[in-house]
Amino acid sequence: MSAPDLRSATDIGAARRIVAKLFDEAGIDSPTLDARVLIGHALSLGHTALAISSYRKLTMDEQDAIARLVARRLAGEPVARIIGEKEFWGLPFRLSPAALVPRPDTETLVSAVLAIIDAGKRRDESLLIADLGVGSGAILLALLHELPNAFGIGTDRSLEAIATARGNAAALGLGSRAAFTMMDFGAALKLGFDLVVSNPPYIPSDDIATLAPDVREHDPRLALDGGADGLDAYRAIAGQAPDLLRENGTIVVEIGIKQAVDVTVIFEQSGALRWTATHTDLAGIPRALAFRRRS
Repeated sequence: MSAPDLRSATDIGAARRIVAKLFDEAGIDSPTLDARVLIGHALSLGHTALAISSYRKLTMDEQDAIARLVARRLAGEPVARIIGEKEFWGLPFRLSPAALVPRPDTETLVSAVLAIIDAGKRRDESLLIADLGVGSGAILLALLHELPNAFGIGTDRSLEAIATARGNAAALGLGSRAAFTMMDFGAALKLGFDLVVSNPPYIPSDDIATLAPDVREHDPRLALDGGADGLDAYRAIAGQAPDLLRENGTIVVEIGIKQAVDVTVIFEQSGALRWTATHTDLAGIPRALAFRRRS
């Protein structure tokens, strides 16, 4: 898609109005917000600076820079991919093509884990955490941010995702408490973890073509495709978890819609794990399941 002509947007305020109108006419869900974020990114201005600079004149180079970003959004590219960053759990995460854009629904998993930790009054303990399929590092690093004495290991099948997570750990000042390694979920890890977490691929292969374009065309298939029934990753993780968790250790996994029963059966069939809780997202949909290693 060619970049729209924004030469009539002589100042920042006019640019925001014109771009928001373009996005609205294109059926984009949050036209005003997307316009603000992209224009701010193009001009290197934060929210407050952008608001107080409404009447500042734009140069032709600035108009062109905004237009290029607008064209990418109109072509279906998500805002987070365009600016290369997404906030999760109040923390900024840099993105790469190899990692999913962190979703608000996944904060349910973080909340679930912290509820379990708080129930045992263990926030200050030296917990060892594994994140299987770490992606950008959002889940693991959010937990390390909340648990000051914990140490985490993130695994991923993508070397580029590992590099992304490692970079985010360093940027957040958590690099000394996190390590990352390439492997198939927890295949090469050993017993000793207090907690295992995972947001694995859980979309059935044939359903990927029906996903929204911003997901289907911009999120890595490796992080989406859960096999024919969407459950392949859970089978792999359920087989590995008993060898990773300490006695009474906990694993918490994110699940897709209508997967709670099937995933529960898969984990309990391991014989070493028992279901302890189901946590719902803000829409009331089961989003995270917790299991404990039997003593």
